[in-house]
Amino acid sequence: MNDFVLDLTPLHNATNRLYEGWLRYQQDISDTQIRDGLVQRFEFTYEISHKMLKRYLEMASATPELFDQMPFQDLIRTGNEQGLLLGSWPDWRLYREMRGKTSHSYDEAVALEVVAGIPKFLAEASHLSEQLEKRMA
Repeated sequence: MNDFVLDLTPLHNATNRLYEGWLRYQQDISDTQIRDGLVQRFEFTYEISHKMLKRYLEMASATPELFDQMPFQDLIRTGNEQGLLLGSWPDWRLYREMRGKTSHSYDEAVALEVVAGIPKFLAEASHLSEQLEKRMA
């Protein structure tokens, strides 16, 4: 039993909402309003996933301060080495680029690119959620 607690509710909720949005978008991929909402759900789920991964690694480490200044790339590699992530750094670099593109401007091509990457990211976020849940049990 772990002696620390990490509330995974925000990650579970975000992942569920992203999945719900994906299912709804699949019903009518021409609905730009649903697509835009799906992109926003991706943004939120990406941010929560990143934060939960970092919090868990900090809490599980004997030296949590190492993670405060750790570059994103090393954070992902550490999470991957510990089996928390499905994908490796190239996958997460793509998710990070997708997130970066959505935050700087809105463009139809960017929205479609992000939406195309959501299924793989959704599997990643779900895996992270499941792994953290097992470790917190």
